[in-house]
Amino acid sequence: MWNGLQPWHLIILLVLGILVFGSRRLPDAARSLGKSMRIFKSEIRELQHEGKPEDPPPTKPNPVQSERVDTPAPDEKPTDARPA
Repeated sequence: MWNGLQPWHLIILLVLGILVFGSRRLPDAARSLGKSMRIFKSEIRELQHEGKPEDPPPTKPNPVQSERVDTPAPDEKPTDARPA
């Protein structure tokens, strides 16, 4: 199932956990473990971002350049042909 762990292995671990911690302290232990994992993850994220430079300030977008279309001279007839 998970790297060789069978369902009966998990049942044995659950029974041992209840015997060691007791049924009343088990939810508190799980809560503490969850808090510790959140703190650990936030510290790892902070260390990963520590070496990276800050995000650069936003830059102005470049204006869109349109294609130039020559208008026909006044003595020429306009056509529907488009420039290549």
